[in-house]
Amino acid sequence: MSGSMGSTMGVLVAFLALAGALTAGMTTAVLIGRLREEPTGWLIAWSVAAGALTLSLGTIGIGHLAGFGAGTFRISQITGSLLAPLWLAVGVLQLLADKGSSRFGGWLIGSALTVVGAVIMLLDPISGAFSKELPDAGAHWDIWPEYLLHGVHGLVIVMLVISLAVSLLSWRDGDDFDIDNMQATVVLAPAGLLLSAALELGLPAILVVVLMAVTAGGMWYAVARPLAPYEDDDEDEDDEPDEWTGRSRRAADRREPQVAAPSPVPPLPPAPRRSGLGDLVAEYQAKEEAELDFANRMQSADGFGPRARPDDFAGPATGQLIMPDPYGQPRQADFGVPAPGAPPVDPHDMPATGIMLPVVDSPAFPAAAAAAFGSAFGAASGQGVSASRQDGSVKPAAGIYGILTVFTLMDGSGEAFDKLAEETVEAVLRNEPDTLIFICHAVKSAPLQRIVYELYRDEVGFSEHQRQPHMERFATERQPLVLATNVIELTVNAAKVVPLPAAYRV
Repeated sequence: MSGSMGSTMGVLVAFLALAGALTAGMTTAVLIGRLREEPTGWLIAWSVAAGALTLSLGTIGIGHLAGFGAGTFRISQITGSLLAPLWLAVGVLQLLADKGSSRFGGWLIGSALTVVGAVIMLLDPISGAFSKELPDAGAHWDIWPEYLLHGVHGLVIVMLVISLAVSLLSWRDGDDFDIDNMQATVVLAPAGLLLSAALELGLPAILVVVLMAVTAGGMWYAVARPLAPYEDDDEDEDDEPDEWTGRSRRAADRREPQVAAPSPVPPLPPAPRRSGLGDLVAEYQAKEEAELDFANRMQSADGFGPRARPDDFAGPATGQLIMPDPYGQPRQADFGVPAPGAPPVDPHDMPATGIMLPVVDSPAFPAAAAAAFGSAFGAASGQGVSASRQDGSVKPAAGIYGILTVFTLMDGSGEAFDKLAEETVEAVLRNEPDTLIFICHAVKSAPLQRIVYELYRDEVGFSEHQRQPHMERFATERQPLVLATNVIELTVNAAKVVPLPAAYRV
């Protein structure tokens, strides 16, 4: 009766061992497949452990069916008692370690014990007879292999207990990677602890086989679920994982994408140099399809702005920034920007929308403005022009000087810029007789754009305009409000100035 029960138990153990060997073999294949894509230290260690479990369980299954011998005993002991628990613990250490010294220490211990232990267990003589039951290691090994296995099992238990504590502590205040590491360690550390204890205490074969199979299944679960690669990691083809890197918080910070900032947009090809505002407005209208770097778009080709070279004004071009002389030479105030070293201006309150002309209560203002502009054109060209003429067309003199300035504002600064521009226009109206036209426009299709249109009797009048205190104030106080400035020089070929309709007055 007892022989029949023993035979049945042997068959059951053999069946469980072979099933466990199949599970461990599939786990090894999964680990190696993942290892080819992500050569990390913990995957290498667990691949060794899973391969060792495959050989050990297969040998145990064959031994329970056909009987054990010296060869099957050595293989099952080297793989199942030495390599499997040792490299399982080394893999958990590689997974959790933040410092390279800790990971290197794990590799050093694992490699040294593997080489020394395998040599001793292969060369040490074996005593005693074998049967179809799992051999008791203490009954067959000499003192050195026995003490070696005791030391390895004790070391594995200490490493797994420490790793379990570290993973739980990291999980309390950690990120998603720490949570994944904790879940994997909670599965693998208890399995490794129980397997080491069963091997150390010489528990029945069926328990040892079940614990080996559970350990192999735990590694498969850990790699397939909590330690599965994130989708962002799969899509990031440029990052090459380091062989020695674990999934610690530091490694996670190295690999995960920067979510605080939007993905960079590829730079636009350089735009051709050309006159006019059509390209700038078109870019703003296309902003729904892509975010454009207008500061970069408006940079001149040489990076120094319109006054960097003497020949830059051979033809007007969009995309030029007003910047100081790159060679450090003194210069006069240019385009409303004060010269270097100009005294600071007192801060001024700001906030309103774009204007065309300042508020004037007198109903005769449009006609008066038109008359002033018309007489100025006439004086410049040697012709008299009446403000009451509805056609108001003249052929201005060639000396009339014009500037068109496009300001791209910082987000949220439109109201402050418009208030500053309105006060500047009022000061120009009161103090600058040689300024024929000075208008600030808003752009319907580009809320962050302002266009200032200026005409002067000649370049001398423009120079006088630049030296006015209100223009220095305008240039100084607009700087924190403006992202980029684009300047276009103009010549006037023909002009018509008529009174503004009352509907357009603010």
